[in-house]
Amino acid sequence: MMNNKKSKILVLGAAGLVGTSLVKKLREQGYENIISLDKEELDLIEQSEVESYFCQTRPDIVFFAAAVVGGIQENIASPVDFILGNLTIQTNVFNAVAKYPPKQFINFGSNCIYPSSIDTAISERQLLTGPVEETNGPYAIAKIAGIKTLEAFRMQFNYNFYTVIPANLYGPNDLFDSEKSHVISGIISRMTKAMENNEPEFNVWGSGNVLREFLYVEDLACACIKLMESESIHPSLINIGSGEEVSIKELVRKIKERLGYEGEILFDKTKPDGIKRKFLDSSYINGLGWNPKIKMNEGLKKTITWYQNS
Repeated sequence: MMNNKKSKILVLGAAGLVGTSLVKKLREQGYENIISLDKEELDLIEQSEVESYFCQTRPDIVFFAAAVVGGIQENIASPVDFILGNLTIQTNVFNAVAKYPPKQFINFGSNCIYPSSIDTAISERQLLTGPVEETNGPYAIAKIAGIKTLEAFRMQFNYNFYTVIPANLYGPNDLFDSEKSHVISGIISRMTKAMENNEPEFNVWGSGNVLREFLYVEDLACACIKLMESESIHPSLINIGSGEEVSIKELVRKIKERLGYEGEILFDKTKPDGIKRKFLDSSYINGLGWNPKIKMNEGLKKTITWYQNS
């Protein structure tokens, strides 16, 4: 049974946005044997350390939430870090699970793996049907390599290894940094600084007209536990979206209203927008009975409250 509460569950990347939420939800649902590791406890860059750890621990289930991540500015500035960093930690972990395979391996991908030209709901079948968006191409290529490696494990050994692709994530324990963070946490941290400095204007990259789907991270954690507990051998790639779409202009307006910022919002059209629309077809996970519970207004309130209190 995959939902044995005593299963040994290893969460790699446990200090990050996804990992912290996943550990919290697993504990809430009664799982007793959770091993949560961050990079201070296990350096995934060191192959010998990774292999030794898996040899000693032999987890039943692995959630691979560790990655080198960042926002659009960071992706443009440091492409080598993103492709080499992610290829290295993926290879090290995959070599370890090849020798000491768990019953389930759940990998976390990114929606930037999909072709940039798609303007309808993106299905898993559309992977590699066109080029990815250039600004985060190196990161996307590394993540695609990881997805294809897990597919190879499935073909050769029939393992229940698969990758989940979430919509753009946000929530507590995100990286709130003006240069390195994701869209929502970046806007919140920068706008908070603008308020503290009494700045009359707030600049946003791009036109603000692009559409995005955002998913509150606790909803992702619940979806992943739903998958873990299912008796099915899942597809190799599974989209997890909120079904809620918003323009960047509307998103900034919502955050401005929630924070109480009174300055003017300016959109810099000389900066890249990224993909015009990014919306996932989440039919498979919805068919298992999972649907998100946290709407954007509530999620933004929870996220901003956490940020202000922390």
